[in-house]
Amino acid sequence: MIMTAAFMPNPALSGSGLSALPLLGAFHYRPQLHEDRRGSFCRLSCTDMLEQAGLNSRWVQSNLSRTETKGSIRGMHYQTPPFAEIKLLTCITGRVYDVLVDLRSDSPTYLQWVGIVLNGAQADTLYIPAGIAHGFQTLSDDVTLHYSHSQPFSPAHQAGLSYRDPQIAIQWKLPVTVISDRDSAQPFLPDIKEAS
Repeated sequence: MIMTAAFMPNPALSGSGLSALPLLGAFHYRPQLHEDRRGSFCRLSCTDMLEQAGLNSRWVQSNLSRTETKGSIRGMHYQTPPFAEIKLLTCITGRVYDVLVDLRSDSPTYLQWVGIVLNGAQADTLYIPAGIAHGFQTLSDDVTLHYSHSQPFSPAHQAGLSYRDPQIAIQWKLPVTVISDRDSAQPFLPDIKEAS
C-alpha cells in the first residue's frame, strides 16, 4: 500500500517539533537552525524532547553513511529480535528519498510504506521504530547520513527486504544507478525474517 509523506497532527506532540508520519511510531522533525554570517548551528537530538514524547532517548551506537552517486539505493535494512533497533537518522549533506516499510505483523500500518525527502541543509531527522525496514535513494551526489541506534549491530541479526518487492511496490524517485550486491539480493516478503 502506498503511503504519502503527509504529516498527521498529534496534540500530544504539540510544541515538540515532532510530526507523526503515517506509519505507527515513526516521526519526522527539522531541528531549529541558528544562522549567522558564519553559517549555522542546530541541536540534532534532545533527550528531554524525545522522553516527553514517550520515545527512546538511549543510543548505544552511532554511525555515519556516505553515498557518492545520485540515484544510489541503500536498503531495505532492519535487525531481528532480540536486536531489533530504533534508529534516529539525520540527513547531514545532500538530499535523499527516505523510505520506511512497516514489517510489524501486529501493527495497524503493517506492510504499508512511507517515503519522504530529507534535506541535509535543514538537518531533516527521522525517528524510526523497531520493526521497520529502512532504505533510501540519493537525490544528489555526496550524501551523508548520521544514524543513532538503540541496539548494537549484530551480524547474525541483520536482515533485509528487497527494494523492488512487488507486494510493497515502492515508487523510487529515480532510475537506480548504484546498489550493492547484498541489497540487490535481499528477499521478497514471503522469505523475509521476523522483524519484531
